[in-house]
Amino acid sequence: MADSKKEFTHLSGGDVPRMVDISAKSVTERTAVAEARVHLGRELAELLKESGSTKKGPVLQTAVIGGIQGAKRTAELIPMCHPLPLSGVDVDIELEGEYAVILVTAKTTGRTGVEMEALTAASVAALTIYDMCKSVSKSMEIESICLLQKTGGKSGDYQKQK
Repeated sequence: MADSKKEFTHLSGGDVPRMVDISAKSVTERTAVAEARVHLGRELAELLKESGSTKKGPVLQTAVIGGIQGAKRTAELIPMCHPLPLSGVDVDIELEGEYAVILVTAKTTGRTGVEMEALTAASVAALTIYDMCKSVSKSMEIESICLLQKTGGKSGDYQKQK
């Protein structure tokens, strides 16, 4: 359970939103790995395994590009995120049964972490799959988006418990 004495760093003393000053933080290598799971359903999963495409084009390749774009634009979408110089973003999508499993690794060398970039990339990749496939099935569900691990920074490393 979280420490109830911790304060929200994005609020000033008068509860006014602010972007946290990270200038005193150390520059370190930072990575984050996030996952999104999209339940496709049997028919759509079979179609993607056979052809990889819908009327809109190649689904998984387009979702990879969408995920990378999402990571690059995170600071524009999430109000208090710092813009980061990303060193790399890898988006891997595997079809497992009736699921598309999206795994994103984001990297930077900087003063703040890349968790939000990895999570945003996974989210946008999942939404791209939905957009590319909605003509086949509107019953897809984005079932989860989560941080699996992160390295670097003052708070240290994190690994999601299974």
